[in-house]
Amino acid sequence: MMKIVLFQPEIPQNTGNIVRTCSVTNTGLILVRPLGFVISDKTLKRAGLDYWSEVDIEYIDDLESYLENTKAPFYFLSSKAKKRYTDIQFQGDELLIFGSETSGLPKKFFEKWPEKFCTVPMAPKARCLNLSNTAAIVVYEGLRQLDFNSFSNP
Repeated sequence: MMKIVLFQPEIPQNTGNIVRTCSVTNTGLILVRPLGFVISDKTLKRAGLDYWSEVDIEYIDDLESYLENTKAPFYFLSSKAKKRYTDIQFQGDELLIFGSETSGLPKKFFEKWPEKFCTVPMAPKARCLNLSNTAAIVVYEGLRQLDFNSFSNP
């Protein structure tokens, strides 16, 4: 199962939207503390509607240690990367790591794993895409590469 990893997310609506994306794509979610909101926040729950119970959600405190001990392939998504997200050859068990909305990802991750950074191309004048939109784009690329084999066709 692919998993979206949100590093210290700050905006509850984005996390709620990502919960919904995870639910409809059979994708897990890892939230790296500290969070910029309380999980019981009404805005967060409203954005995720009733999808929370359908998503495998894990909470962690130290992303670096987690990544050093995982066997799953992982990729960081950043507007500052050069490699495109479409260059990832998805196997179906990737960790897709997204930074916080205002701070992004710590520089130490880029220094340690520069080859693991990918981007969603944007117009030169653009600053960045919305976090929940970017997560959906990348997850669906992975599913497309895997021929949507985790879904039953109607």
